Amino acid sequence: METPAKAASEIAISALREKAPAAIELAEEFARAGFKLALVGGSVRDILLNRLGNDLDLTTDAHPEDTKKILKKWGDDIWDVGIRFGTIGARKNNQVFEVTTYRSEIYTDDSRKPTVAFGKSIEVDLSRRDFTVNAMAIELTGEVHFIDPHGGVRDLLLKILKTPSTPELSFGDDPLRMLRAARFSAQLGFAIAPELLVAMSQMSDRLSIISAERIRDEFVKLLMSPNPRSGITTLVETGLCEKFLPEIPMLRLEIDEHHHHKDVYEHTLTVVEQSMALEERLDGPNLIARLAALLHDIGKPKTRALIAGGGVSFHHHEVVGARMAKDRLKKLRFDHHIVEDVSKLVFLHLRFHGYGSGDWSDSAVRRYVRDAGELLTHLHVLTRADCTTRNQRKAETLAKHYDHLESRIEELMAQEELLKIRPDLDGHQIMEILGVSAGPSVGKAYDFLLELRLERGPLGESKAREELINWWAKNQS
Repeated sequence: METPAKAASEIAISALREKAPAAIELAEEFARAGFKLALVGGSVRDILLNRLGNDLDLTTDAHPEDTKKILKKWGDDIWDVGIRFGTIGARKNNQVFEVTTYRSEIYTDDSRKPTVAFGKSIEVDLSRRDFTVNAMAIELTGEVHFIDPHGGVRDLLLKILKTPSTPELSFGDDPLRMLRAARFSAQLGFAIAPELLVAMSQMSDRLSIISAERIRDEFVKLLMSPNPRSGITTLVETGLCEKFLPEIPMLRLEIDEHHHHKDVYEHTLTVVEQSMALEERLDGPNLIARLAALLHDIGKPKTRALIAGGGVSFHHHEVVGARMAKDRLKKLRFDHHIVEDVSKLVFLHLRFHGYGSGDWSDSAVRRYVRDAGELLTHLHVLTRADCTTRNQRKAETLAKHYDHLESRIEELMAQEELLKIRPDLDGHQIMEILGVSAGPSVGKAYDFLLELRLERGPLGESKAREELINWWAKNQS
């Protein structure tokens, strides 16, 4: 009787021949040069999950320079930026192939860079990989066959993450694997084996030797997964999140019997999910929107105050939170524009609620659009996602008010260029009318005209000139 593992291996080999025949061709080139080549890791896993993409990972006993020679003759173009880690990349027929020499990566106790050793055995290479579902290979040279020394097919069928060696050894070799466990769980919907969760909790301090850039990249993959709640929950419960994003576990505020308030941590995870449900407005999954949803309330623990007689306040938590978000994202080495955009959204996320009843004047609409700028749609998504009340009537009222705001924006957009609000006169015209040269007085005049434009809409040059002269006369006396 055919075993599930045997059936899976046959499916994988058949799918590879159909979807990536170029890999078989490349293997023939390696064989002619006297080397072995195997599809490995995530590519094998993805074949079995029927989600193989255009990027394929392969491993070989050839050393990097030999690999480079073979790929140079075979590929459309090649690159060797990863050569010191044994990896050479090539593109052929719109597919990307990354070929890595058999290796093991080991971190010393205090090093941020792994020691890379090349080997001659694919079995040793697979034993040093992160999880059993990523420790499978399809040998492509000679007789094509499936290699699964650690039961990866079994664990794939069971949808569980285990390590080929003990989790302590695996996470000790590369502590980033602890974050990868949370990420793969969120991406694939797999459970994490209990012994891995124990090791993640006990070894969380080891994350300190990993660079901020590697942590950031892994966390971004988790956050952009189909189920970031699952991954974030794992990071918080194991103590890993505290090591690089402590603001999130700090949202688990105490609630006593006299000062009730919403669970900020659970609220935040719900906002992330509700933000994801609105992402079609942003043309698909959006990192800035998800980061803003995750960080929008991180100022609450620092601004929490108990109100006499019961209740809790978080005055100005958006201001404090914006500063905290900027600091944390900088430490994680996010790009400047991401840092600025996310902190701006955190700062603005309560702006809608400041208008209360939903009766929006033209001036209020202009200011809202002006402040949001190019992030207006992001702010729409965040503000709507931030409503997690269980009170159906309250939720419907808030949604109705926001519908009204968006319709008011559309109305004014049709009449004015709201996203490009400028005074009716530019700096050169101001200097000419007032007879002054460039300096602070021109900036003050410009700000006056801008406020006038926001308050009253387009004035036209004639009226703006009149208002400017009157303002100048009053401020010169």
